[in-house]
Amino acid sequence: MANIKSAIKRAKTSEKRRAHNASMKSAMRTAIKKFEALVELKDVEKAKEAFAFATKKIDKAASKGLIHKNAANRYKSRLAKKLNSITA
Repeated sequence: MANIKSAIKRAKTSEKRRAHNASMKSAMRTAIKKFEALVELKDVEKAKEAFAFATKKIDKAASKGLIHKNAANRYKSRLAKKLNSITA
């Protein structure tokens, strides 16, 4: 453990941020999985709602720097492709 006051504070802050970031990333993954489950069931209306929610979570994660913006766009593109496959 650190001895210097600022280093102690930095360690606490880093731990809080790490936990928060892990939570946000987990919520994003969960939203994606829920969407994919609805696509498997071919439930178009609920899948559209889940797509909007998952897209929102992905955008939020990208804006906070949890994932790269190109990775976010790739995720959204793949989800849109799956949505289009059941609507068309």
